[in-house]
Amino acid sequence: MPEHISKQFDLELETIRTRVLQMGGLVEQQIRAAMDALQSGDVDRLDKVVADDTKVNALEVQIDEDCQHIIARRQPAASDLRMVITVIKTITDLERIGDEAQKIARVGRTMYQASRYPAPRFREAAKMAEVALGMLHRALDAFARLDATAAIELAEQDLLLDQDYASELRAQVTFMMEDPRTISMSIDTMFICKAIERIGDHAKNISEYVVYLVKGKDIRHTSLEDKKRESLGDAATQ
Repeated sequence: MPEHISKQFDLELETIRTRVLQMGGLVEQQIRAAMDALQSGDVDRLDKVVADDTKVNALEVQIDEDCQHIIARRQPAASDLRMVITVIKTITDLERIGDEAQKIARVGRTMYQASRYPAPRFREAAKMAEVALGMLHRALDAFARLDATAAIELAEQDLLLDQDYASELRAQVTFMMEDPRTISMSIDTMFICKAIERIGDHAKNISEYVVYLVKGKDIRHTSLEDKKRESLGDAATQ
């Protein structure tokens, strides 16, 4: 990013970048804590994940206010304006990822309290969660390094995560058909898997915002081939 005559402006931009990464780190911790507690049946830890969502929300509000102040005082243009817009969009997705982590914890707590806690059946959900966590980590790393090429990898991984989700849905439907007593348990498991799938979607969104930041191109709602052209350039498709 360019340096400015006003060192204070540089500091303000760097501060919001740092806070985005701080928020991202907190959200990663929330997902991992929710999945660990889900597998171990630690209801106290599940309660903590639910309660800690307020920290994610507070960070979103603080960063959003910082961005509004920068726009009002600095009237940023070009790449600086793209940075502020990217931050605003990114923290919205991070807040929604935090909501999904809270959803996992809430559903897990309900299952545990109702004595329908199928730890063995969480293996697939745990595998999906590791993929989604990896996607989020790479998206945040792309934001930190201004790496537009990461959008391609995350778009491809998101397709695979969608396939894993569809496969798990089919498995849960099979369980319900074979044994109606598993219906409540399977529905809760599907809710958890859906939350994980949505985390992957939000991570993909963040990587697309990085392309906008670096190249000034909006690649949302475009095909994978279009993403390759914008992220890598025409050489990638030759």
